Amino acid sequence: MPGIERFDIASLYIARLDGRRVALWGWGREGRAAHRALRRRLPGLPLTLFCAPGEVDDARALGDALLTIETDVDAERLSAFALVIKSPGISPYAPEASAAAERGTRFIGGTALWFGEHPQARTICVTGTKGKSTTTALLAHLLRAGGHRTALCGNIGLPLLELLDVNDPPEFWAIELSSYQTRDVAASGVRPGIAVATNVFPEHLDWHGSEARYVEDKLALFTAAKPRIAILNGADRTLAALNLPDSEVRLYGVDAGWHLRGDVVHRGERAVFDTRDVPLPGRHNRGNLCAVLAAIEALGLDAEALAHHAATFQPLPHRLQTLGVRDGIVWVNDSISTTPHATLAALDCFRSRRVALLAGGHDRGIDWSDFAEAMRLHAPAAIVTLGQNGPKIQARLAPVAADAGFALAEAADLVEAVARARALLGCEGVVLLSPGAPSFGAYRDYTERGRHFARLAGFDPEAIAAIPGLGIG
Repeated sequence: MPGIERFDIASLYIARLDGRRVALWGWGREGRAAHRALRRRLPGLPLTLFCAPGEVDDARALGDALLTIETDVDAERLSAFALVIKSPGISPYAPEASAAAERGTRFIGGTALWFGEHPQARTICVTGTKGKSTTTALLAHLLRAGGHRTALCGNIGLPLLELLDVNDPPEFWAIELSSYQTRDVAASGVRPGIAVATNVFPEHLDWHGSEARYVEDKLALFTAAKPRIAILNGADRTLAALNLPDSEVRLYGVDAGWHLRGDVVHRGERAVFDTRDVPLPGRHNRGNLCAVLAAIEALGLDAEALAHHAATFQPLPHRLQTLGVRDGIVWVNDSISTTPHATLAALDCFRSRRVALLAGGHDRGIDWSDFAEAMRLHAPAAIVTLGQNGPKIQARLAPVAADAGFALAEAADLVEAVARARALLGCEGVVLLSPGAPSFGAYRDYTERGRHFARLAGFDPEAIAAIPGLGIG
């Protein structure tokens, strides 16, 4: 049986899997894209799919005679394969995966396969705890505005393997990578042309197992994949301290590089662009524009000439998305917020308004103490907690609420939370869904949570959900 000592996945491309024992783990969009990619290159390769019972019928409907479908996953079964191509949401640190890896099984994602098939692609990879989707989409928008055919893909909503074979390849690939995918780039053996990091703070601790491992995995895009040029937020202490001897490092968010002074983007001492007309709510989002301009400059293009096109950028859904006004209340969907840090940034955007915040969701073990302390100085009018970690947040906030002068309420679910927020505000203010926690358990993902919030607020959930610009344009 092939094992780790016989199967080095560096410089991996799909043809190298021929004759190997290969399995797919997960049947979401990424898993289906991986299956199509393997069948396109290796139509005669036997495959095993590990999936949930509810996904079996969908997989069988493909009519793939060489696909074996199993619903029980354990270390013994996984260790029967030389390579397991897993979906991003499946942690390689799960006990069954760790045990199989010790026996020689290698685990990768579709991102590694795509990079192995496209070693010459001009890639700009974007990661970060928050801001990576907006940064990637804004990058693609500005490049296209400058006449450059650009792909917008990756974690933002279009798996790379869905663009495995493109008849008319783009000039540039703007690729968002989550912390689940960054090690895949290093595993492929292909160096990215440019890699961008917006910030790093604790998230996804249940997947990574610890804060230290999360940071290590996130930064593997730089430390292990060794991009030719690394664009780092110099205002982030973790990123600014990175030592990357194999990459040219360029910092933004510092006086010598691209940075904001008030509302104006500067390149060093030179004022370049007033961002007040840019549809990016919050200073943190406009800081992402600095990351984009630094990346465009690193491509050898005139970033200053493209900067003004940011004014025509269409914001992404579920990210500080103003849905509209109902009965005097402004409804804002920030369902993408999955950390307390992101919730604080969202609140900062509405500091001058009466806000009822909806906070809470899946419990990843992140401490809300810093958030509670921040509420002593800059609290909204009301906070309604909900979800699995709602009681923990409530416990942190209860000692603060009376002194800080904000109303504090609990809700069993989003339906009740919206009703309580509406009642607390009356007929004026902002209801802000910025939960600071994932949606798992109650919802499939943050987009489903955001659509439900829109429906409860009286808006068409489908009309607010599309991500503009995905694909090649």
